[in-house]
Amino acid sequence: MWILLFGEMSFFAALFASFLYYRGFDPAGFAEMQKQLNQAVGLVNTLLLLTSSLFVAKAVQAARNADTAHAPRLFMLGIACAFGFILCKGFEYHELFDRGIAISDHTFYSFYFGLTVLHLGHVVIGTILLAIMASATRRALEKPIHLAMVESGACFWHMVDLLWIVIFALLYLVE
Repeated sequence: MWILLFGEMSFFAALFASFLYYRGFDPAGFAEMQKQLNQAVGLVNTLLLLTSSLFVAKAVQAARNADTAHAPRLFMLGIACAFGFILCKGFEYHELFDRGIAISDHTFYSFYFGLTVLHLGHVVIGTILLAIMASATRRALEKPIHLAMVESGACFWHMVDLLWIVIFALLYLVE
């Protein structure tokens, strides 16, 4: 799992470096395009993922304590936050498309859509993992490998959250 996480983070780091490289050629254009983004939606998405990570961390703690009542519920709350993120991202895409903004309009939008769609795919995969973990923790985890799998899934989810924080800062905040 650590190799996967390191690989994913390295790949995204290369994308972030590319974004900053191209931004260096047109800082005014990137700043102008950035103003078209809805910072409030970006902030809500950030809060949703941070909250989901809190629920997932608490769920892992409950799973370690064999708390079969709370662990699945906490994972489900994490999933609810993930669905909120997906809905907000869909709303944001719809809002941009309604204004006629497309991926080909500017290099900024190529990065915006590329990074956010790639991240959204990771959110979907992470949501599936959370559902599997919610199901698995309905009963006490009998073998250490089962707890390790839950912890690994949680690490993936926290990586998704961490990546979004960087994406949010780069795309919505950095001027």
